[in-house]
Amino acid sequence: MKTDFNYPNKDLLGPVVFRPDFNNFEKINLNQAWSLFFTAGKEDKVLGQEIELGRFFTNLLIAIGISGSLWAIYFNHIM
Repeated sequence: MKTDFNYPNKDLLGPVVFRPDFNNFEKINLNQAWSLFFTAGKEDKVLGQEIELGRFFTNLLIAIGISGSLWAIYFNHIM
């Protein structure tokens, strides 16, 4: 029986962030950063190469932080 699962590289199945060829101090874009976050470091190309989705998640995080801060300030001063 012959299988096609011959992976000679031991780092092939591990997380992307621990592979020796990943990010040799190169900048990564927003999509790669969010992909690494959502997949717990296992894949950096889940969200694709278009940067709009990465910007959306970043702006959403900023909006949640600002609205949470304003909510806390407003309801802290009411009572």
